[in-house]
This record gives sequence, C-alpha cells and structure tokens, in this order.
Amino acid sequence: MTVHRPGSVHPHRLTLAGILLAALSLLLALAAPANADEELNPNAGVLGRGSAYMGMGVVAHDGQGDLPPDPRATQTEGVDVSSHQGDVAWSTLWSSGVRWAYTKASEGTYYTNPYFAQQYNGPYDVGMIRGAYHFATPDTTTGAAQANYFVDHGGGWSRDGKTLPGALDIEWNPYGAACYGKTQSEMVSWIRSFVTQYKARTGRDPVIYTATSWWTQCTGNYAGFATANPLWIARYASTVGTLPAGWAYHTMWQYTSSGPTVGDHNKFNGALDRVQALANG
Repeated sequence: MTVHRPGSVHPHRLTLAGILLAALSLLLALAAPANADEELNPNAGVLGRGSAYMGMGVVAHDGQGDLPPDPRATQTEGVDVSSHQGDVAWSTLWSSGVRWAYTKASEGTYYTNPYFAQQYNGPYDVGMIRGAYHFATPDTTTGAAQANYFVDHGGGWSRDGKTLPGALDIEWNPYGAACYGKTQSEMVSWIRSFVTQYKARTGRDPVIYTATSWWTQCTGNYAGFATANPLWIARYASTVGTLPAGWAYHTMWQYTSSGPTVGDHNKFNGALDRVQALANG
C-alpha cells in the first residue's frame, strides 16, 4: 500500500494536471498565427480554397459604410463578379448603367472560376469593357507562378479596345493569417514577382486591387508600384479616403460589397473614354 505524506500530490492528480497543461499548450500553439504580428480572418478555417472573392475582407476589417459615393466627379459604373454570382444577367446590368466589369478567373495555382466563360464573355457581348482578376494566395506558390496560371486561365490581355489589363486582388487572407505568414518585405517581393511576370507575358502592367489598411499592414505602405500599376481601391464609404503610399489618385474604386443587382459595385475614376483608354493601353 502506498502512503501519502500530508501535503503531497496524488500521482493520478499530477498526471491529470500534466495532461491538461499539455493539451492547453497544444491548443494555444495551433490557434496562433504563423506570424505573431498578424491577425486571423474571422473566416479562417471555415472557407474552402477557391471561395475567395474581391473585397471579402474589407467589411470584416474596415467596416461597411452606409453612405452613397460622392457624385460630383465624373465616374463610370462597373461591377466585379465571381462564381458566387453564377450566371449573370449582363443585359440587365447594361440597362442599369454598368459599362465595365471584372470577373474572377483564378486563385492561387489551384482554382479556376467554373462560371468564367459566361461572366467574361457576357459583358463583352452586351457592349461592356471587361477584364479578369486573380485572387492572390502568397502562401501557396510564387508570384510568378500565379501570374502564369492567371494568364493561362483567362487573365490575358488583347488590344481589342474592350479588354482591360488583368487585376491582382491582394488583400486579407480568408484562410488564415492576414499577411499570409509573410513579412512586409517578403510581401513586396511576392507582388513584384507577380506584376513583373504578368507584364512579361502580356505587355501590360496589371491593376492592383487592395485596401489601404491591408496594404499598410502587410507591405509597410510600400510606394514602389504606384508609377506603373493602376490602383483599384476598396473602401465602403462616401469617399475613397487615404490611398496607399505613392498613388496620387485611384483608377477604380470598389465602394460597396452588395450592389443593387449583382456582385460588388465600383466607380471608374473618369468618363467612359478613360475606361477605353485603359483597355487600349
């Protein structure tokens, strides 16, 4: 028979305490982001790969404004769509005043939009100026590899007067840590790899879609892309607000995540002839 001295810990209790402590440590380790400075998206671990779409992180991180955009400047209405919208009624959108559209073509090097043909050819057929976008996942493959995948799956460009240069959608990670586990300098290098390869393949500098708060957090508010890459800013408010460093103006503005008809709604910073100018290169 084992005798326990007063104040000693029963061996079974000690074992149980150790197990609980180890389990707690494991849970904390699993819950921590790869980069301690990053925050996790609320949807991390819930969404399946490929389900990301333009602006999905904006409401969660920057909020949703309820004011209409400032109508004083001449702007041209546009939409962006993904597989979530399915087959789009493009003629209805045309009748409502939409004149340009971007369609999600790809994500990472593992996903293509199953509705891409209808969503990319449809706006062209009704007279809109159209383009394609790529949802970046810098934690899966290199920027150059994703640029190639994008071009090979609908993200190219042609000088037909109705096709906009491809857009790089770089924003909060819907599957994990906000900055995809990369340092600010690593993120800048990844973006540079993508835009350089895209231009090598198409002859065009891609549009960069982002939000100022993400850009500041994950690139250190890097200013080096502003001279070549048009800015598509996401901000759901009555004005575009502060732009990322280097850009004196925006080219496009995603001002709401839920347009009255379909997808996200946007304003091109200029009249229709400026949209055509961007298409023509």
